[in-house]
Amino acid sequence: MRVIIAEDVGLYREMLRETLRGYGVDVAGLAATVDEAIALVDAEPPDLVLLDIRMPPTWTDEGLRAAVRIRANHPGLPILLLSNYGEVGYAVRLVHDLDDAVGYLLKERTASASDLLDAIRRVTAGGVLIDPDVVARMIRRRRVVDPLDQLTERERETLALVAEGLCNAAVARRMRIAASTMEKHVASVFRKLAITADDNARVRAVLAYLRWTGRIDGGPDASAERRVQPVDRRSERHGSRS
Repeated sequence: MRVIIAEDVGLYREMLRETLRGYGVDVAGLAATVDEAIALVDAEPPDLVLLDIRMPPTWTDEGLRAAVRIRANHPGLPILLLSNYGEVGYAVRLVHDLDDAVGYLLKERTASASDLLDAIRRVTAGGVLIDPDVVARMIRRRRVVDPLDQLTERERETLALVAEGLCNAAVARRMRIAASTMEKHVASVFRKLAITADDNARVRAVLAYLRWTGRIDGGPDASAERRVQPVDRRSERHGSRS
């Protein structure tokens, strides 16, 4: 696998390179600015772009805007965005603008090589991945009318595990229930949240549901339904300004 890393902080950029190299990933290029990143991708598109959201010159959303430009020129190219800040607004724009094969991961997760590699695997497979801390912030934005109130405690637990991208059998094992019981929970969740039970229903349910309840304020995608997979929860803090 060939990866291009775009990160303005040199020390963190080198840490990412050495981590990936240690697991056999070919780091095909390093960029300190979005212009450098775009030039590298245009010259020879990689299998994935690892891109910091907050880049020069303003350190706001240059990386996110660069991701949109890259995807416009290279449709379907997987992009994993990194940030120190779990901004719900970034997640909203990400899902709205890039649709698939994209992820938003907090930098603290990259201290764990397994978390970083798992995120890369999911994004290159075409999935949409949102850091679980960001999903948790979405869930805490409760409104008076809340369809989640229809769910039982076990159904809420089921929905949380489904959101992690676990298959039915894995969810059943985690909950220590029979597979048939778990399937009934999933069917009930989809029915109560008015989610059509198609191939994308499991991962679409979480973000689509949050849209309907108005938990995500603003953004151009107030009615969008996309596929979202949070990563597993493991973290060790790593600092940079992005």
